[in-house]
Amino acid sequence: MLLAIDVGNTNVTIGVFEKDDLRATWRIATDAAKLADEYAVIIDNLLSMSSLSRASLTQAVFASVVPSLSSTFEDVLRRHFGISPLRVGAGVKTGLRILYEDPREVGADRIVDAVAALRLHKPPLIVVDVGTAIVFDAISREGDYLGGAIAPGIGVAADALAQKAAMLRRVDLRPPRHAVGVNTAAALQSGILFGYAELIEGMVRRFKAEIGEDAWVVGTGGWSALISQITHVFDRVDQDLTLNGLRLVYEMNADGHSPAGRED
Repeated sequence: MLLAIDVGNTNVTIGVFEKDDLRATWRIATDAAKLADEYAVIIDNLLSMSSLSRASLTQAVFASVVPSLSSTFEDVLRRHFGISPLRVGAGVKTGLRILYEDPREVGADRIVDAVAALRLHKPPLIVVDVGTAIVFDAISREGDYLGGAIAPGIGVAADALAQKAAMLRRVDLRPPRHAVGVNTAAALQSGILFGYAELIEGMVRRFKAEIGEDAWVVGTGGWSALISQITHVFDRVDQDLTLNGLRLVYEMNADGHSPAGRED
């Protein structure tokens, strides 16, 4: 089985695949202070809770946007799981032509999201990752990765308001009933959630004007399910998009990945 790990700024998303079947997924908080030994114990416990054994894992792939944790997870997989992992980055086959001015600046998670989206639907495509940041990625009609846009995420905005505005506080972010809030909590929910829904709709509209009005829109990321309750901008919401992209990239590189599988 294949262990796939996406190391994000807020969460580490972990999945176990048996061929193309996603057997289990988990999300744990990203903590740059944690040691490889600690992450190994957490993953071991998660496997046990899902009746999966460490011995059943023979392959691994990971992507990281947290540089300080890249070597940590390399260590977790090599030393604790005895697997030589594929790390998605420069030099890894993705099947994508990347038209960014400097392809090395594109986060590995953005690339694997594009790979997975292309497997789901024909281009042009827009991928909207609603996470720590809201990241918009555009794939042309020819299947090329064009670039995108990045905005502060919903959680980042909510935390900044609570920290910087003395009269405001953190509130439970759930879909508001009305745009006009009749109390502070409702006003914050409206401003943040309706505001971000409008931001996403507006950016998608601008992207479509540039890459094609028929562009298919995929939503992913931890906040995508919540946003999808108040906007119909997404043609599909897939919170496992990145994990599936990691699997697909691993399969593209499996023949040339040496050693492939468990180390002796």
